[in-house]
Amino acid sequence: MTAAASARSSLIRTLHASVVREAVEAHARYLKGLPKGRRAVLQYVNLNNYELDGVDLSEADLTGALLGGASLRGAKLARATLYGTDLRDSDLRDADLSRCDMRGACLRGANLGGANLAGCDLREGVTAVQDEEKGLRILEHSKRPGELDYAMLQGANLNGAQMSGTFARQADFTDADLSNVTLQGAKLTKACMDGANLSGANLHNAEMAQVSLRRAVMVGVDITGADLREADLTEVLRAPPPIIYVDDQPLNEVLEAHELFCKSDGRDGKVARAPDVDFRPLRRLKDRRLSGLFAPKAVFFGMDLDGAQLQGANLAGADLRGARLRGADLRGARLVDAQLARADLTGAKLGPLKIAEDRVIRTDLTRAVLRGASLKGASAPRARFIEADLSRAKLDGADLTGAEMPAGHTSGS
Repeated sequence: MTAAASARSSLIRTLHASVVREAVEAHARYLKGLPKGRRAVLQYVNLNNYELDGVDLSEADLTGALLGGASLRGAKLARATLYGTDLRDSDLRDADLSRCDMRGACLRGANLGGANLAGCDLREGVTAVQDEEKGLRILEHSKRPGELDYAMLQGANLNGAQMSGTFARQADFTDADLSNVTLQGAKLTKACMDGANLSGANLHNAEMAQVSLRRAVMVGVDITGADLREADLTEVLRAPPPIIYVDDQPLNEVLEAHELFCKSDGRDGKVARAPDVDFRPLRRLKDRRLSGLFAPKAVFFGMDLDGAQLQGANLAGADLRGARLRGADLRGARLVDAQLARADLTGAKLGPLKIAEDRVIRTDLTRAVLRGASLKGASAPRARFIEADLSRAKLDGADLTGAEMPAGHTSGS
């Protein structure tokens, strides 16, 4: 053992479980401003393999603590100090780590699926302590500080995170929000960034050999000097042109004609046919009347479609990742193979569309990707979710009566 490692070991404290529990309870009172409340200071405490699911340790000080293999699923750690904390192989799924100081933290192999790390500082860092005999001493991890190698961050929110120089080799960032993140000089070899949103990210001089970026969003990304040898850039989504034309007609006019068709019951206007069209230049389609829209494989990434009327629309294979569809009417819509990761379908209507006395068209989401999507309070009776990917999807309060669900999921009675 090195002298530095020995010095770290001498700092580690082992507390009785009752003492840890008391600290957590006092911290809860501290956060609420209640009497006898005090901020939890658990610096250099051995909490390896502790079960702390759902605990609220926002603003707590966990500098240098050992949390290897700990279960912190759904824990609240916003603005906590996790400087030099060892979180190897820990379960941090859906945890709130927003604006945490995690410089020098070791997250090797940690599961951060769906976690919120917005504004986090994940840069490399070292811990120094004052030694009476030898003066200032630098303490080291048994693994490299600032490490995310092999970590799982599927669907995690890393918006604006500071990750300069971070080691994240073979880490899984599938569907993660990496917008405006600083990854300058980061080591990302063989990382998976499929479907990740890298808009505005700084990847200057990053090592990205053999990185998978399939369907990633790369708008305004700085890749100056980045090593992208053998990187998979299949279907990468870049910035659209400022104006989109459909059959030599501006897209906004095409949709206006479609709305007129809907409002006049087909007497005026014309049904819009916009397959493979990128709708992003319009920015929002909130509350628009677009029933029967024909737009298979169209791009609506990150757009506002709240309250949009899309009954019977053909959106097969469309890119609706991160789109807002709160309260949208999608009854009878065809969404086969649609990309809806992180989409907000709260309160959306996904039930059958009646087209005659004894005839209905069911909403079809066969093979749709709904990873991390919100269907809270959605009405989806008899909807088809055959082979759909609903991992991390929020289904609280959704009406799934009679719905055809993928293996492992059950519908209502």
